[in-house]
Amino acid sequence: MVGRSYLTRQATTILKFARSTANPELAAMLVEKAVDLKSQFDASPPPDRSPRAPDVELPAPIAE
Repeated sequence: MVGRSYLTRQATTILKFARSTANPELAAMLVEKAVDLKSQFDASPPPDRSPRAPDVELPAPIAE
């Protein structure tokens, strides 16, 4: 799976190119592509930054 930072860099580059072109049809197509990349970015889950491995189960609380 492609990382979020990669998608962000690609969308930014595409938008810069869209702003630099004088062709309005090309600019519109590039903006649409950047929107597609952003939707992929938004749909991807955020990275897990927890210190535990994902398969670690927490112990059950001790009943008193």
